[in-house]
Amino acid sequence: MIIKNGYLMDPATGFEGYYDIEIRAGKIYRIGENLTAKTEIIDASNCVVAPGLIDVHVHFRDPGLTYKEDIHSGAKAAAKGGFTTVICMANTKPAVDNVETLKYILEEGKKTLINILAVASISEELKGQKLVDMKELHKNGACGFSDDGFPLMDAQMVIKAMEEAKNLNVPISFHEEDPAFIINSGVNQGEISAVLGSGGAAAIAEDIMVARDCMLALHTGACINIQHISSKNSVELVRSAKKLGANVIAEATPHHFTLTEDAVLEHGTLAKMNPPLRTQEDKEAIIQGLKDGTIEIIATDHAPHSEEEKNREFLQAPSGITGLETSLTLGITYLVREGHLTLMELMKKMSYNPSKLYHLPAGKIAEQESADLVIFNKDEEWIVKKDFASKACNTPFIGKKMFGRVKYTICNGEKVYEDFTS
Repeated sequence: MIIKNGYLMDPATGFEGYYDIEIRAGKIYRIGENLTAKTEIIDASNCVVAPGLIDVHVHFRDPGLTYKEDIHSGAKAAAKGGFTTVICMANTKPAVDNVETLKYILEEGKKTLINILAVASISEELKGQKLVDMKELHKNGACGFSDDGFPLMDAQMVIKAMEEAKNLNVPISFHEEDPAFIINSGVNQGEISAVLGSGGAAAIAEDIMVARDCMLALHTGACINIQHISSKNSVELVRSAKKLGANVIAEATPHHFTLTEDAVLEHGTLAKMNPPLRTQEDKEAIIQGLKDGTIEIIATDHAPHSEEEKNREFLQAPSGITGLETSLTLGITYLVREGHLTLMELMKKMSYNPSKLYHLPAGKIAEQESADLVIFNKDEEWIVKKDFASKACNTPFIGKKMFGRVKYTICNGEKVYEDFTS
């Protein structure tokens, strides 16, 4: 196929402009002007053509909780959101602490139209007590390690895990919440939790763990990823650790740079998540971290739940929000249009930087590279509806007007999503 009339943006090099792209045999064959060939033409007029988005943090609930999501529905949601590569977390049932479960996810992933990778857990059964066989799991396809959803409290075990991850040359990612400072999860400890009478989760629960792991990363030389950063102090801790020379990466979710704890009063359990939405000051610190490069990656933490589960009373409902189908539009609406990031900077945080973290041959547009692309109209207005490709629609953004809409997603040279709504 040939993609014509689009505005190409390559965050790997900063190259941009109106160019055509010819795709052959799953790869980018030519980039140039006025390309012609007897083949399918995609008209990308009024659209940006960028590398396919990469999400380093998704929960596809498969195996074990497939009523919420499965690998195939998750892949469709990803494609609709412009993602060509996703990395699944390990907190499935059973957990990805063994080769059999890991291989199941990777093999099912190959049956979808996008690239599905998986991390393995750091500890057996996600209990934080005994290390998995990291070398064996990596040999069988684990691209990294994380106990996401659960904090690791044993610092000595964390050091061993970091050292092994460094030896394997893979990142190790951390969910930073010390339960000693959490009365009830899902809401920030402060004014809103007081209104709810629920206690909440204090920011210090995150800060103390981020401080520890930043220093352990400095000590071990491991590459670590601070997942879904939510606290202003944690942002500053990452900034300081980077200055000291630690190989620390941080990711921010769209909900943490768009919403505050006030959303809990408006949206109830749809705004319940771990770590929780925090204050305006925290949100502004995350935006500043994105602007100055302290936070290098935007990741969704796509966490689907059934409508029945989210309709429970606040303390009984699970935490989490779906994110794959709204991530790009939230970045455009709340970061680019408000002047915090350029569109090229947004693309870097949603494709090139994630590819660097996991050493992937992706996140760029160049001849002979895999044809993984997203084509989107950055100015198109639309209303978020419950017509998700995901099995779930647990998001507070339903009914909100957004800017930026995916028109096509192309993975390995094949159209895996096309917008037929306009």
